[in-house]
Amino acid sequence: MSAPSSFPNPDSNDLDRLHAAVKREKSDQEPGHEPAPVWVIFLFMIVAIIAGGQLGPMTGGFSFNVSNPFSTGKLGGGDPRPGQNDGGAEADPFQVAMKKGASGYAVCGGCHQGSGLGLAGQYPPLADSEWVTGGTERLIRVVQHGLVGQVTVKGQNYNFPGGMQGFGAAMSAGDLANVLTYIRNTWGNEGTMITKEMVEKVRADEKRATQWTQAELEPFKDKNVPGDIPAGPGATAAAAPAAAPAP
Repeated sequence: MSAPSSFPNPDSNDLDRLHAAVKREKSDQEPGHEPAPVWVIFLFMIVAIIAGGQLGPMTGGFSFNVSNPFSTGKLGGGDPRPGQNDGGAEADPFQVAMKKGASGYAVCGGCHQGSGLGLAGQYPPLADSEWVTGGTERLIRVVQHGLVGQVTVKGQNYNFPGGMQGFGAAMSAGDLANVLTYIRNTWGNEGTMITKEMVEKVRADEKRATQWTQAELEPFKDKNVPGDIPAGPGATAAAAPAAAPAP
């Protein structure tokens, strides 16, 4: 039988009290890392409140138009986001049609290419094409219901497989007008603007469900759909004021 130990087991309660006492001890602060005195923090808050009160009236107070870095006011520069800096002025309808038409042309670019030159022997060009810059009624009818059979463009014959499909059922009158305005004024082309109202007139008059042939479209090749041309090439300019009679 072993002899009893001369060192009694430490009481767990004593250890807990010892650890608690250690935790209450504050660690020594390193030089330069002491917390700021309370009076310094309080003084800083007073200065910030006074400065804010003075800065508000000097800058006209906070508002999005004044504090916005894109503002055309005190900070200047204008808002570079599209459509955000026009001053309320109405956008030029021709430029709007060209921008939207450029996006809509994606449905045509697969055949006629982004360059508008088409593919030799298969898809006719749109650049410098009499079909594009000629009568607007023939052009609207072609895009509305499509074209099939042999087609002559710039003296070259094309007979693309299946012909051109019409987009009348897939595109609104406004979208179709934008695309036509775009192709009539791109790649060196220059033609009058085609409006939504012009496309709607042709749609109301055209009772057809099949593709056109070149022979069927011959009567329309030089015919323009009537209607106001609000802007762009061919737009009617306001008459110049008459000169004052000489005294």
